[in-house]
Amino acid sequence: MNDFFDDKISERLGGASFGKSTVIYKFELIKRAKAAARKAHPELSLIDMGVGEPDWPADEIVVKTLAEEAGKPENRWYSDNGIPEFQEAAAGYLEKVYGVKGLVPSENIIHGIGSKPVLAMLPICFINPGDLLLTTVPGYPVTATYTRYLGGEVYNLPLLESNDFLPDLDSVPPAVLKKAKLLYINYPNNPTGAVATREFFRHAVDFALKNNVIVIHDAAYGALTYDGYKPLSLMSIEGAMDVAIEVHSLSKAFNMTGWRIGFVCGNSKAVKAYATVKDNTDSGQFRAIQKAGIKAFNNTSITEKTISKYSRRFDLLVDALNETGFRTKKPKGSFYCYVKAPSGTEDGKVFNTASEFSEFLIKESLISTVPWDDAGKYVRFSVTFEAEDIGKERQVIDEMKRRIKKLKLKF
Repeated sequence: MNDFFDDKISERLGGASFGKSTVIYKFELIKRAKAAARKAHPELSLIDMGVGEPDWPADEIVVKTLAEEAGKPENRWYSDNGIPEFQEAAAGYLEKVYGVKGLVPSENIIHGIGSKPVLAMLPICFINPGDLLLTTVPGYPVTATYTRYLGGEVYNLPLLESNDFLPDLDSVPPAVLKKAKLLYINYPNNPTGAVATREFFRHAVDFALKNNVIVIHDAAYGALTYDGYKPLSLMSIEGAMDVAIEVHSLSKAFNMTGWRIGFVCGNSKAVKAYATVKDNTDSGQFRAIQKAGIKAFNNTSITEKTISKYSRRFDLLVDALNETGFRTKKPKGSFYCYVKAPSGTEDGKVFNTASEFSEFLIKESLISTVPWDDAGKYVRFSVTFEAEDIGKERQVIDEMKRRIKKLKLKF
C-alpha cells in the first residue's frame, strides 16, 4: 500500500526512494555491533574508544551560572542573534587563547546553537545550484550534505598521512576551481588528530584570494592542543578576515556538548549573511546558556584541566597501541588517535576495509572504535572513554591492550 507521502518527499532526500535504501549509516552499524557483542560476551564490559564527546560534564561554576541565570525574568526573552555580552566575551576569548586581535564583536561575531547548525546554515548563505564545495575527507559531513541539498557539487580533498593529513590545495584541477565557492577545513582535525601549521593557514588564505573561494574553518577542537603546540586560529593570519569564516564550539574545550552553544567569527559581510539565515531559522540560544558560556570563556583553566587529562590518556593509549602492533604517535590536537587498520589476523582472517576490522574488534573483544575508509583504511580511537581517575584510566588501557594482543593481528 502506498503511503500518502511516497510522492511528496523532496528529491534532495531521495524523492520516491526515501526510506527504501538498504545502506546503513556507519554509526548505526557500530550501535548494532555493540548490542550484538554485549549479548555474545556478557562476561566482558564494553571498552568504548569511539566516543566523540567529552566524558566530563560541564564545570560546576558553569552549571551554577546557568542555574542562577535561568530563573531571572530578563533571560526569558528570545535572544535572536545573541546577546552583546556573549559577543564581547567571545572576542576576548579569541584574543586570550588564540591571539586574535582587532575584532569588532558586534560585526565579526555571532553565536550559534552549537557548531553543527552553523555549518548547515553557511552553505545557504553562499551556495547556488552548480557552485562547488571543496571539502576534506575523512571528516565532518554537514557542510557537504547541505551543499548537495542546495544543488551544489562537492569535491573531496583526501587527507593523507604522507602530507601530514593536510589537504593538497594545489592538486585541485582548474575546471574544479572554476566552480569552487567554498573550502571547508577543520583543525585540529577530526578524525586524524592532525594540526595545521601557520604556513598551511597562510597558504589557505592565499589560495582563497587567488581563486575567489571562501574558507570555512571548523575550529571545534581548536583549544585542545598538546606538547607545546599552541592553539592556532585561521583568523590570526593576515588577510583571513577578508576571505574566511571560523566556527567555534564550547562543546569540546569546555565539556558543554549538550548545551548547544558556539559562535561564528569572521568577515563582517559573511557574518551578516549568516545572521540573516539564522534569524529566519532559529530564535537564538537561551540567554542563560549564553551567560554560562561567558563564564566558561572567562575561566580557561577549565580547558587546561581537560587538556592535562587527555594528554595523560594519549600517552597511555599511544604506548598501548604501539605495543599491540599499531604504529602511531601522539597527536598534537583534538582527542582522537587515528591509526592504520591491520590487514588481518595470524590465523588467516583478512580485513579488506577498516569497517571490517572495527566490526571484528567489537564482536571479538568488545572494543568500540570508529572506522574510516575515505582515504585509506584507518580507525579512530578516542581518549574520551569513561574513567573516574588515573588508576581507572590505566585499568581501561591495560585491559584494552590485553584484549587486542589476544587477537594476534597482522599489519
